[in-house]
Amino acid sequence: MHYTLKAPILGFERIMEVELTKIDDLFSRVSSVDGTISMVLANPYKLREYSFSIPKYIELLLELNAKSHVEVYCVVVVQKNLEDSMVNFLAPLIFNPDNGYAAQIALSIMDYPDFGFRDTLKSFVQAKSVRLSS
Repeated sequence: MHYTLKAPILGFERIMEVELTKIDDLFSRVSSVDGTISMVLANPYKLREYSFSIPKYIELLLELNAKSHVEVYCVVVVQKNLEDSMVNFLAPLIFNPDNGYAAQIALSIMDYPDFGFRDTLKSFVQAKSVRLSS
């Protein structure tokens, strides 16, 4: 699905439109419409207990309300051995498929000390018996 970024992806501030493609229940891919970037994303809820508050300004930017269907993904830094790939739980991407708006937020480690930005997939695979295919 095509999304307009209302708050940029960190490090890619010039990218304004992206395409979100689901690979399976765990992984998705986000790519800039112009083809300059592509990142693997993970559904954090398939890996661990994951809960945070969406800042009010993001709610307003994405036009979220109580009936909104929100999708949340975390960036994966893919390694040669997939299980060594790292997930950034501190900078989730929020998607509102109801209107095609998306944004990335930066969570404070002070507020969410259990979230890391380099947690490996293998630490969750063992804990939850998630099956990864290479």
